Amino acid sequence: MSRFKLPDISIITGIVLGGGAVILTLFGNPVNSGICISCFLENLAGALQLQDSLRMSYIRPELVGFLLGAFVMAKQSRRFHVTGGSSPLIRFLLGFFMIVGCGVFIGCPIKMMLRLGAGDLTAVAALLGMLFGIWLGGKYIRAGSVLERAQKLPTINGYVLPGIGFLLLLFLFIQPSFIRQGFSGPAAQHAPLWMSLTVGLLIGGLAQRSGLCITGGIRNFFMFREKTLFSGVLALFGSALLVSLVTGQFHLGMETQPGAHHSHLWSFLAMVLVGLAAVIVDGCPFRQVIKAGQGDVDAGITCFGMVIGAATVVTWQMRSSSAGPVFNGQIATLLGLIFCLTVLLSYRKACR
Repeated sequence: MSRFKLPDISIITGIVLGGGAVILTLFGNPVNSGICISCFLENLAGALQLQDSLRMSYIRPELVGFLLGAFVMAKQSRRFHVTGGSSPLIRFLLGFFMIVGCGVFIGCPIKMMLRLGAGDLTAVAALLGMLFGIWLGGKYIRAGSVLERAQKLPTINGYVLPGIGFLLLLFLFIQPSFIRQGFSGPAAQHAPLWMSLTVGLLIGGLAQRSGLCITGGIRNFFMFREKTLFSGVLALFGSALLVSLVTGQFHLGMETQPGAHHSHLWSFLAMVLVGLAAVIVDGCPFRQVIKAGQGDVDAGITCFGMVIGAATVVTWQMRSSSAGPVFNGQIATLLGLIFCLTVLLSYRKACR
């Protein structure tokens, strides 16, 4: 990989991520949702019995692959740097609220791009919301509202999340009795284990090397007109669009789209929350998993928040359905927005 320049790696990562996600749907993953971090975390929470919906209980090999692929690439390229200690409780709650926003929209930023690439116009409101959230967060960052710098930590801290990843991989193969797996609904919709794991490892390694992040790429373009990561985001969308067209999975419109609803205001607000929280913690849900694999303990804390958020979204019935968002999800979204703005205002004052 060393012969590629960073922009080339970003584009390659985007192509593999977008195209690979759509191909996974051909082999069993949910339509328009070949890769979705929030959905995968909801499935993981069910498998670990943190939520009680058997239909959404399955250890997604792709998720394990992202984490371990990033870990292996970071170790191989000597980019495994263990840091942390920056506002852990704030990061935990921001991870929690990111998944709340994803649950109300029904998908993470990657799924949003995949839905757009498949012609799902209900995702346009979500895209506008995420753009606004990123823009708003960027304005505060320019004003000096940033979380404190992480510190170097003992190396053992960086092995905790990859160690959990290896444990989950072991569970995938030995299938212990305390790990639940559903055989109907979303849990039953998955590509073969070996294929999912291979795609996950490949994407995890490439994403660690390139630093690809949906919200980060857009933020950098907004704030600095820096196009390196943004080119990867565009490549993701273009790849998903092309493969969807070639495989007959492109259906332009708003009606009868799988895993979607028509409450555009709440799609907008939910992804404002996701974009805003992602800017504060420096990375979308996918990027947090990759950073956790390369030794970023702060990202690991955010991932723990995302797992608890995924469990809570299901257990407390905050997740939207095709009928639209529910009251619990609406309230949680508003609380998340208030929390994000409070954090930004507090750190802005602290920096003065």
